[in-house]
Formats: sequence, structure tokens, C-alpha cells
Amino acid sequence: MSDIDDLTKAKIVALILDKKTEQALDWLSKLYKIDVPQIVVGTIKKKRRTVYAVYVVREKKIYASNSEIFYNPFVVLHEYYHHIRSKLGTHRGSEKHANMYAQQFIDAYMHAVEKLNQSTSAKLK
Repeated sequence: MSDIDDLTKAKIVALILDKKTEQALDWLSKLYKIDVPQIVVGTIKKKRRTVYAVYVVREKKIYASNSEIFYNPFVVLHEYYHHIRSKLGTHRGSEKHANMYAQQFIDAYMHAVEKLNQSTSAKLK
């Protein structure tokens, strides 16, 4: 997997929080040079309804259980990790690795927000 810089990771999270999830997935897919997965609100037959989201390899689709999840960066990026792994030929990326992948983006976003807040505070003094 190619490395994505922290500023780009932060921008991806910001897009999802700004309800531009499809745009975020499009940008990520361009960076990885892979097909963009479709993301929809809904559930799939015969799957537990207790999960927030699921990636279906054969459909290249992320199912978010509701619109709140559709704009949840951690869940979306977790499922996107499964999409990346399936495109690289090894779908069985562990849940632990998917969580770590998503957390890297969240951490980059939080760090960027913290820096911005510090910068703003310094200017106000």
C-alpha cells in the first residue's frame, strides 16, 4: 500500500465529516489507483444487523447500516481498508489491521485540528 501523508489523511476525514463520503472514497481510490467502491445506506440479506457496516467484495460495495454511519470516518475507512485488501488480492485483512488503518486517518485529523487550534489561539493573544 502506498503511503498517504498526514495532511491528506486529515482532509479525507474532513470530507467524510462534511458529508462528502463519496468524494473521499474517490480521492482515496485515485491515490491507490484502484476502482472506487460504491457506498450505500442499507443492509444485506442474511447478514447480522448488529454491524455498523460491511464490505461485500463481489459487489465492490460498502453497506452502511444508516446515514449516521455513512458519515462516520472510522467506520467508512475501516471498510475501505477491506476494499483495498481485496484489490491487492488478499481480502482477509484482519479487523485489527482495518481498525489501525482507520485510526491513522483519525489521528492525523485530530493532530491537524490541534495544530489549527494552537495557531488560532496564538494569533488571538
